[in-house]
Amino acid sequence: MTSTIRMKPRKSLDLLPILDILAILAWGILLFKYWLTGTLRLLIHPNYFGLVLITSIFLLILGTIKTAQFIADKNRFRKKEDPAHLALFPPGVGSTLLLTTAILGLLIAPGVLTSQTALQRGISESLPEVRSQPEAFRLSVKSEERSLIDWIRTLNAYPEPEAYVDQKVKVSGFVVHLPQLDDNYLMITRFILTCCAVDAYPVALPVKLETSRANYPPDTWLEIEGTTIVETLSSNEDGDKRQLVIAAKSLSKIPTPKDPYGY
Repeated sequence: MTSTIRMKPRKSLDLLPILDILAILAWGILLFKYWLTGTLRLLIHPNYFGLVLITSIFLLILGTIKTAQFIADKNRFRKKEDPAHLALFPPGVGSTLLLTTAILGLLIAPGVLTSQTALQRGISESLPEVRSQPEAFRLSVKSEERSLIDWIRTLNAYPEPEAYVDQKVKVSGFVVHLPQLDDNYLMITRFILTCCAVDAYPVALPVKLETSRANYPPDTWLEIEGTTIVETLSSNEDGDKRQLVIAAKSLSKIPTPKDPYGY
């Protein structure tokens, strides 16, 4: 009489729930870190800060609940011969991608949009009509108290440059070198956010220097004091046109602001 010994199927720990939990917790931590450190200012409009905070708390709570359920689940060990579920991607790929992205976000800090991005998106001294318009401004403030964004809004409301000649200016922004302008001109620039950094668009005013713009490399942040003049400058899109220009009397290098964008 021959006896047959049957081997019990081996059981192994199912790693898929662990990947799901880690991905949820990692994204909750990432979003909360961005909110806590103020990094969100580089990514989205302030109107959405609250939504990001709520989402991060929800993900952290959800991840905690799933962790507790996983620990309490006595069946978290499964037989290896269990049939696989039909899916578009292999099991665990989606969670792995989400987890990897979140880890990269924790390790790599977002940066401020640069002059190269501004050149690629096209610089304007007015607000495009197809864009969402920024917040309202008041013309009653003194000219030297207007920010660069305030000047852009002013020109957008009444674009005749001759109306603003010989007014005092004190603005800050980062440097962009337009190739079509002479060496003694640079663009003082800021990005405007309507939703997030992906749809941010650059606005700028030309600045006339007494020296070469080589002294002020692209992406340098400057505070500029001077007066407004009107000059005919070349433009890639519209050819030569009369533009409001800042005749700089004082240029000071400043650190990149914590809140570098306009809204």
